[in-house]
Amino acid sequence: MTAVEFTPMTALLAIPALSAAILALLPGYRLTSRLNVLAALLTFLASLSLFVVRPAPGDYLFVDDLNVVFVVLGTFVGFTTSAFSASYIEHEIETGKLTPTYLRFYHAMYQSLMFAMNLGLLANNIGLMWVAVELATLTTVLMVGIYRTPAALEAAWKYFILGSVGIALALFGTILVYMAARPVIGEGQDAMVWTALIVRAKEFSPELLNVAFIFLMLGYGTKVGLAPLHAWLPDAHAEGPTPISAVLSGLLLNVALYAVLRFKMLLAANPGAIAPGPLMVTLGLISLIFAGLMLYRRRDIKRLFAYSSIEHMGLITFAFGMGGPLANFAGLLHMTLHSLTKSAIFFTVGHIAQAKGTQDLTKIRGLTESHPVLGWGLVLGVVAIAGLPPLGLFMTEFLIVSSTFAREPILAVLVVIGLLIAFGALLLRMSEAAFGEASGDVTRVKASYVPLFAHLALVLVAGIYLPGPLVAWFQNVARLLG
Repeated sequence: MTAVEFTPMTALLAIPALSAAILALLPGYRLTSRLNVLAALLTFLASLSLFVVRPAPGDYLFVDDLNVVFVVLGTFVGFTTSAFSASYIEHEIETGKLTPTYLRFYHAMYQSLMFAMNLGLLANNIGLMWVAVELATLTTVLMVGIYRTPAALEAAWKYFILGSVGIALALFGTILVYMAARPVIGEGQDAMVWTALIVRAKEFSPELLNVAFIFLMLGYGTKVGLAPLHAWLPDAHAEGPTPISAVLSGLLLNVALYAVLRFKMLLAANPGAIAPGPLMVTLGLISLIFAGLMLYRRRDIKRLFAYSSIEHMGLITFAFGMGGPLANFAGLLHMTLHSLTKSAIFFTVGHIAQAKGTQDLTKIRGLTESHPVLGWGLVLGVVAIAGLPPLGLFMTEFLIVSSTFAREPILAVLVVIGLLIAFGALLLRMSEAAFGEASGDVTRVKASYVPLFAHLALVLVAGIYLPGPLVAWFQNVARLLG
C-alpha cells in the first residue's frame, strides 16, 4: 500500500523514531553513544537519497527543493554533533555531571529531536508542521534541564513558558490560514495541505492572511530567537549540554525559520495581501543591532555565542525579508554557513569549558598556549563567524549588504553598523580568551576534533569556490521564495 511504502521520507522519520525507542532502553554510555552516531549517520544518508529519489507529495509529507536544503543541512549537523557528543558526554559521565540513567534519556531525546525536526521540514500539512515544531521544543526543554541544577531547571522553565507562548501564537496563525482556505478549498484537512494552499493562495481572503502572518511571524519568530522574543535562547545555551547548544543554533532555529518562509510564500502568492518583507526586515534588523550590542556585556562564553546566533538569525531574516533572487540566495547560503560555523564553535566551546572547568570568560585565558588545538579552533571559528575573508560568511554578508544597498541604502548602512558592532565584540572576547598568559589548571580532555575542522573546512571552501550545481540549486530555491 502507498501509505506504508518505504521511501527516503519515511526513512528520515523511522530511523530516529526507532532509535529513540531503542536508546531509551539500552544501558552503557559507550554503546548508546555509538548507536546514537550510527542512527544520525543513517538519517543523513537517507537525506542524501532525496537527491536521487523524489517521492510524490502526499497529504502529510512532501519534498521540494526548499525543504531538501534544510533536511540535508540538518541531518548533517545532527550527525557531526552526535560524533562530538560522544566524547563530550564521556567526560560528563566521568566527572559525575550526568548519570547513566540521565544518559539513556539524553540519547533518546536527541533522536526524538531529530525525528521532530525532520517531520516539521517534510510536513505537507501546516497543522502537522506545527505539531512537529512543538514536539521539537518539548524535547529540547527536557534536554536543557538535564543537569538538574537550579540554573538548568530555571532555564528549561523559561524556555518552556516562552516557547509555549510562541507556539500558541503560531497555532492561532495556523487556524487563521485554515479559515482563509476553507471557503476556497473546502472543509477538512485539504484546507491545510501546503501543496493545495500554495496553488489556490491567490483566491484566499487577504485580510485573514495578513492577520495570520503577524501571529505566525511572532510565534515562529520566538523559536527563531528574534528580538524581543529571544529571552529563552541565552539561558538555554548556557545551562544545557553543549551538544544541545550546537543543535539549537545549527538546526532548531532553522526549522522555525523554514516555517516562516513557507507562510511568506503563501502571502506572496496572494496579490491582495500585505508584503511580508517589512515585518521580517524590521525584526531582523532589531535583532542584528540589539544582539551586537549585547555581545559586549557577556561574561559566559556560551551566552556570548548564543547572542551571536540571535545576531545572525536576525541578518538571515532581514535578507529573506528584503527578498529578490540575490538577497534570497545570500540568506539561504548564510543560513547554511552559519549552521556549520556556529555548531563548530560550540564543539570548541564545549571542550574548552570542560578543560577549564568554567564557562566564565574572565577565567579563560591563553587557550592557544594551554590547549593549542582548541585555542586555534576557537580563533578560526570566531574569524569565520565575524565574517572575515576568505571564509564563506564574508561573501554572504557582502551579498546581503550589496543587494540591500542597491534598493535601500539607509537599511544597508544600518546592517553594516550592526555587523561592525558584533565584529568588534567578538574579536575582543576572542583575543582575551585565546591569547596571553594561560590561566587556571591545564586539564586535558578527550576532544573530538574531526567534526570541528570538517565544518570549518566546508566554510572555508565555500568562501573560495562554490560548485556550479550547488549555486544553481540555491538560485532555484531563491526564485521559489519570491
